[in-house]
Amino acid sequence: MDYLPVFLDLAGRRVLLVGGGEVALRKATLLLEARALVRIVAPTLHPELARLHEEGRLEHLGHTFEAGQLDGAVFVIAATDRVQVNRAVAAAACARGLFVNVVDDAAASSAILPAIIDRSPVIIAVSTGGRSPTLARHLRGQLEALLPERLGALAQLLGRWRGRVREALPDAARRLRFWERVLEGSVASHVLAGEEPAAETRLQAQLAAEASATDKDAGAAGIGAARAGGEVYLIGAGPGDPDLLTLRAQQLLQQADVVLYDRLVSERVLSRARREALRVSVGKQPGRHRVTQERIHALMLEYAGRGLRVARLKGGDPFVFGRGGEEMQLLRAAGVPVIVVPGITAALGAAAAAGLSLTQRGLSQAVTLVTAMGEGAEALDWRALAAPLQTVVFYMGVAQLPRIIERLIAQGAPADRPVAIVEQATLPAERLVVGTLASIAAQAAAAGIGAPALLIVGEVAAQACQRRASVE
Repeated sequence: MDYLPVFLDLAGRRVLLVGGGEVALRKATLLLEARALVRIVAPTLHPELARLHEEGRLEHLGHTFEAGQLDGAVFVIAATDRVQVNRAVAAAACARGLFVNVVDDAAASSAILPAIIDRSPVIIAVSTGGRSPTLARHLRGQLEALLPERLGALAQLLGRWRGRVREALPDAARRLRFWERVLEGSVASHVLAGEEPAAETRLQAQLAAEASATDKDAGAAGIGAARAGGEVYLIGAGPGDPDLLTLRAQQLLQQADVVLYDRLVSERVLSRARREALRVSVGKQPGRHRVTQERIHALMLEYAGRGLRVARLKGGDPFVFGRGGEEMQLLRAAGVPVIVVPGITAALGAAAAAGLSLTQRGLSQAVTLVTAMGEGAEALDWRALAAPLQTVVFYMGVAQLPRIIERLIAQGAPADRPVAIVEQATLPAERLVVGTLASIAAQAAAAGIGAPALLIVGEVAAQACQRRASVE
């Protein structure tokens, strides 16, 4: 190990920064965030540094570096564009036993400023030992995508409860198991979802239950606490491309014990779930929706009742023709914690895949999402759907295509109104058919278009363009 990673408490301590340009500005900003007392030496200051000086947030010692300026400093940064000046600063700092960072000069440095991921109070530093700052920044970007934005809030909560947990659970091993369950369960999930009051309530209940358990019970605390900690995540899987999963969806898929997935969820999306998770297909079949939905309800309650974390994974968004509302109501009525993670709904995915805008000035001032399946289709306001200056997206509409066309034209839609069908949007097998109300049925039949596919009706459909294989 070339360097020992440490975190310095610079609050209220003097740091000397030599340099006044853009690089120095970045270093000064970082130091001020750490509440350091920044002294800067430079002949001229970047306008932002000058503003900070005028506001009294940093001290400008002078134009030229002198060794005496190191008095009282605990850390030194050399950030000029002159190698000889930087080396002189490093030599003077080392002579006084001070750690010094020389920007872009690891050989002259006794300290390196890493790439930082800030989820205060959680701080993660990435360093390549000065060999490749670009690689360090690249790794930071990858880690940023993995770490929840509210990780700091979780650390704050655990800190507030640390003393109470220590008092309630004097045994260190038992306390460790308790904290592990907290981090793996619904308390952490609620915090990361921005539901801190619910997290506090659940943490208090879990601690009370743990503290009241006998020593014999404590040996099986993992099982008991797990049974009390079941929860369900209603997750939108998006239109199909796994890279379109939200960050929150991927995080929860990685901690779920069970994944209940619809038939439109691809294997590529399922591969983002935790490898050890139990995968259960709950794909619905035409004509059996009610029975299948009741079975889904039973499975969610069963697995959550066993204390497991259940991901209910749905294509698109769970609340857009996905019965997510019914499932949420059921779970809440049963006292099961629910976390909802929205997904990119199929309409947005299909529009992006086809390269068209669902709304556009002069062409479409409204968007309507409808399903052409089931009893609700009979009650649709077809006259309103046939009106101009709007875009109508029909979910599950390919099987009903002739009937949809007939009703739209009967209610006044012109036969030459543009139409687009996007099959398997965002997936490698995606296909696009563009036509009019008069021609689209024959085009779709000739191309063998099948589900899953979305029908987009409106003037904007004429702007659909080829992104992958297209059918004329």
